[in-house]
Amino acid sequence: MRIAVFTLESALSAEAVEAFLRAQGESVVLIGRSDPFRPGAGGLLGQAWRHLRRSGPRLLPYLAVNYALRPAPGRLARSGVPVVEVADVNGPAMAAAIRAARPDLLVSLHFDQIFRAETLALAPRGGINLHPSLLPRHRGPAPTVWALSEPEPCFGVSVHRLVPRIDAGAILAQRAVSLPPGTTASAAAHALHLAGVPLLGEAIARLDAGREVAPLPYCPFPPPGLLRRLARQGRQLADGADLRRALRLAQKA
Repeated sequence: MRIAVFTLESALSAEAVEAFLRAQGESVVLIGRSDPFRPGAGGLLGQAWRHLRRSGPRLLPYLAVNYALRPAPGRLARSGVPVVEVADVNGPAMAAAIRAARPDLLVSLHFDQIFRAETLALAPRGGINLHPSLLPRHRGPAPTVWALSEPEPCFGVSVHRLVPRIDAGAILAQRAVSLPPGTTASAAAHALHLAGVPLLGEAIARLDAGREVAPLPYCPFPPPGLLRRLARQGRQLADGADLRRALRLAQKA
């Protein structure tokens, strides 16, 4: 099966993407890389201001460690697979790149753009996504933050079909993952993305085995109240170990 992989490079998922590329080998024919600070998304300052208004200052260290400090560009290039910068996953340039690569399946692994139906239709087997939560719980862009806010955090990873709605497609594979007490939201996301790589392999092997699940409420970017509650509980979004991992990944490959 020919696979096109779409990702947003960050310390949360870079190693999982590399593990997936190694596992799938020559099956991967295209890598689409999204820039979180692309002009269409508001750029670096626009994104920072949007998050500050939406979630308050407590989210900024998490964003800085995992997104502002990005993995070195050469990490994806060394896979030998063509890498395309994705300004708009549903735009004509991306459609042309997908048609040229002729993938059977689109795989989203920590990607920040929503695929329209016509984009998914460019691959005969549609698309699947890896999400670091036990869907339908914690749909949305920062699931480990929401999991950490619960009295007894419950972590896991899911693979589901891509549909033109966030984290709403049928679940194809799912696994609970035990993480040690005191795990940060950043470290949890890193561990869960890695744990999801084998699930992606399973889903690719049995694409027609998923069942429809009615989604629970969407978990948006964390509001200030949620982040204050986490702080009172002594639960962290990022710490020194997360910063060291991000610095290591940001070094030249």
